Amino acid sequence: MKMSLKSRGELPSRSVISQKWTLLLCVGCFCAGMLFTNRMWAVPEYKGITRTTSVEAEKLKLVSEGCDPKTLQRKFVKRDSNDIIGEVHKTHHAIQTLDKTISNLEMELAAARAAQESIVNGSPISEDLQTTESSGRKRYLMVVGINTAFSSRKRRDSVRSTWMPQGEKRKKLEEEKGIIIRFVIGHSATSGGILDRAIEAEDKKHGDFLRLEHVEGYLELSAKTKIYFATAVALWDAEFYVKVDDDVHVNIATLGETLVRHRKKPLVYIGCMKSGPVLAQKGVRYHEPEHWKFGEAGNKYFRHATGQLYAISKDLARYISINQHVLHKYANEDVSLGSWFIGLDVEHIDDRRLCCGTPPGIVSGKPRQAMFVLLHLIGAAVEFAGHLRGLRRFTDDAGKVRMLCGMLSFKGGSLQFFQTQEGR
Repeated sequence: MKMSLKSRGELPSRSVISQKWTLLLCVGCFCAGMLFTNRMWAVPEYKGITRTTSVEAEKLKLVSEGCDPKTLQRKFVKRDSNDIIGEVHKTHHAIQTLDKTISNLEMELAAARAAQESIVNGSPISEDLQTTESSGRKRYLMVVGINTAFSSRKRRDSVRSTWMPQGEKRKKLEEEKGIIIRFVIGHSATSGGILDRAIEAEDKKHGDFLRLEHVEGYLELSAKTKIYFATAVALWDAEFYVKVDDDVHVNIATLGETLVRHRKKPLVYIGCMKSGPVLAQKGVRYHEPEHWKFGEAGNKYFRHATGQLYAISKDLARYISINQHVLHKYANEDVSLGSWFIGLDVEHIDDRRLCCGTPPGIVSGKPRQAMFVLLHLIGAAVEFAGHLRGLRRFTDDAGKVRMLCGMLSFKGGSLQFFQTQEGR
């Protein structure tokens, strides 16, 4: 009994001691925890630095790699260059498309005006205008405009009887070969006068005229040339537009072969190129009233083709048509044409076979004598003279003549033919 009581008395004392130590231990742990916690909170944050997670740190690393000034500059320069080049190409393409659209609209407008003027004047609409209006534009190789005057009936008849097909043959040449040939003439100062009626009767018989809204006159050849190209472009969609004088006889086949060689060139000007002196003296032939524009006395003109025969590409003819109202006209037609192309990226083709002038000293005499003199001067080039009426007799003696063009003239009632050389 005593033992049990004793044991019971001991238990409370042990229990009290354990509780004290336990309490002290808890207090100590609490204080230690507070001290540790306060230490962690007291750590100051550095300015500009924040704690990040591992994912955020990786993102920051990826971003920082692209923030190097040199890298950024290279990227921006490359991107800007590509953007600029792309925009330039788009703009250039848009300008080209717009330019073609405007050109087509202007040509259609010119054709419509020509048709309207024909109706207003009471004259029937030409077959060319009707074809342009009623159907799509057919592509041709070349349009040959033969510059003629009211007084040149003999020259026109000579051309018709030699190198210009008539009737169905001319239509066949147009349809199969894509070659249009027309005499080009305007109107007289007295509209509807005897001169105009004579041309209308001749056109009714042959149907080979292109009438221009232009008053004829030797001093107006530059204006006539502009109107011819503008009208021809409006009527026919051809690769080349040719101007030839009515005293020049042309080998159409050879001319076509010559032009085909340059059909891939958009801006080409083909002819017998020259650069003659600027004549300031009044009263002389080919006097230049604006000689002061060409510098000091004795200077020469810029390079240009002789006016007897030359050809220009479609884009150049369109250029003349669009800008005809602002293109300056010099006294000489060939000089005017050459001046219109200055400043353009035009390729000048100097083809000596297109030099159709009469050699010096040959102004009279029989055809046989003139032919042989020329044969000694120039040699040979494309068979053509054998097709000329009245020349078969002496071409057989002279052999086959190779040429591109030549000149016919009437003097003293006799026909004179002059061949030109083919450049070698």
